[in-house]
Amino acid sequence: MKARLKTIAFSALFAIAAFVSVTYSSCNSDKCKAIVCAYGGVCKDGACICAAGYEGTQCEIVSRDKYKGVWNVFEKGTYTTTTQYQVSVENGADMTRMVIYGFYNNINNGVNIRINGDEVTIPIQVVEGNGGVKYEIQGTGTLKYEAYYAKHGEMTMRYTIKDLSTGQTDDFGVNIGEASVWTK
Repeated sequence: MKARLKTIAFSALFAIAAFVSVTYSSCNSDKCKAIVCAYGGVCKDGACICAAGYEGTQCEIVSRDKYKGVWNVFEKGTYTTTTQYQVSVENGADMTRMVIYGFYNNINNGVNIRINGDEVTIPIQVVEGNGGVKYEIQGTGTLKYEAYYAKHGEMTMRYTIKDLSTGQTDDFGVNIGEASVWTK
């Protein structure tokens, strides 16, 4: 009788353990069941992993939409006086690239940038300014996007621009000087 009771108790314990194991693993595998990720995002462990150029809890935000448009620039470099001008930021070759027109209030062609969420990178590049002057430019920036007023924001840009004909470098907050402030 004791052996039979032990067998029943062991069988019941085994059945409960199997039920808990199946329930636990099915709950774990269902973390993504009700989650839909936009723009090619993929759900993993209950959270969306967004494709490059998209962000948000469900990848619903197109990152470059926050940057696109006309920006008012206020800056003072290490050898230029305080200046205010406008630039236009337009879509680039893919979802993480954009082009700035009117940069430095002197650049004829566009300056290429890369975006990653709220971070901007100006990869080192040579651009042409007024009068055919060549400049080497590089830098970084940070976007403070105004979520409540969707078309507004502020960027802090830190960059250097070197006049290749004179060798003179204008610094906007990279090593010295003040960071350039852009508002929209």
